[in-house]
Amino acid sequence: MHDHAPAPGGIRDAGHRRLLTVSLALTGTVMIVQVIGAILSGSLALLADAAHMFTDASALVIALIATAVAARPADDRRTFGYQRAEVFGALINAIILSVLMVVVAVQGVQRLLDPGEVEVAGPLMLVVAVVGMVANAISLWLLSRAQRSSINVRGAYLEVLGDLIGSVLVIVAAVVIVTTGWTPADAIASLLIAVMILPRAVSLLREVFSVLAESAPKGTAVSEIRAHLEGYRGVVGVHDVHVWQLTRGAPVFTAHVSVDPAVFEAGRSSQLLQELQSCLADHFDVEHSTFQLEPADHDECEATHA
Repeated sequence: MHDHAPAPGGIRDAGHRRLLTVSLALTGTVMIVQVIGAILSGSLALLADAAHMFTDASALVIALIATAVAARPADDRRTFGYQRAEVFGALINAIILSVLMVVVAVQGVQRLLDPGEVEVAGPLMLVVAVVGMVANAISLWLLSRAQRSSINVRGAYLEVLGDLIGSVLVIVAAVVIVTTGWTPADAIASLLIAVMILPRAVSLLREVFSVLAESAPKGTAVSEIRAHLEGYRGVVGVHDVHVWQLTRGAPVFTAHVSVDPAVFEAGRSSQLLQELQSCLADHFDVEHSTFQLEPADHDECEATHA
C-alpha cells in the first residue's frame, strides 16, 4: 500500500527568484563600477574582484533560470518535476568558480614575478572597493534566509559571501598602497582572492555530488528514523529504507513496513499510514514519503535490505 505526501515547495517560492533578481542587479552594477575602477586605477586585485563579480552575475542568471525551470509542475515523464534543475545549475556554478580560481592565481603570480612599472592608484582603488563591499553586504543579507532551503540560492549566497571577503581584501591592499606605496599588496590580494575561491568550489561540488549520488541528506540518521517508526503500535519491523534528496530541502523517503495482521483485520491500515507519514513530516522534516504496508508474515523476496 502506497501513499505520497506533497513535495516541498521551498525551491518553487517566487520570493527566491525575486531575491536572486535583486542580487543580480546589485552584482551587475558593482561589477561595471569595478571594471571601470580597475582600468583607471591599474589595480589587479580590483580587476580580479570584478571578474569574480562577473562570474557571480553569470551564476545568478543560471540560478534564476534553474529555479524557474524547477517551478514547472511534474508530468507523466518527470514524475518528480524539475527540481533537479537547481542541482545542475549549482554544478555549473562550481565549475565556473574553479576556472576563475586558476585564472586569478596565474595573473597574480605573473604580477608578483614581473611587476614592471605598473602604477596603482590607491585612493580610487579604495573608493571602488568600499562601494563593492556595501553592495555585497546588502546582497548577502537578502539571500541569507533563502539559501537554507535552496541549493542554487546557496550557491549564489556563497559566491556573494566570497565577493564580500574579496572586497575587504581589496580595501586592505588599497590602504597599504595609500599609506606605504607598496604596490605588491595589490597582487597579493589577488592571490588571496584565488585561494578563497577554492573551498567554496569544493564545498558546492561536494554537495552537488551528494545529491546526484542519492546519498542520505546530511544529518539524516536512517537507524534513528527506523527505530522511531518501529515504535508505533502495530509495526513489527521496517526494512528496504531509502532516503535521498531531489535538491536541498527536498528529501524523499521510502520504506517497507511489516505490520501485525491484526491491523489489517481491524481496518487500521489507513490510520497507521497517516501516522507514519506525520511522523516523517513532524520529526524529520520529510514531506514526501512512500510506505508499503505488508503483513508481518509476508514472504519478502527483496534482493537487498536497508
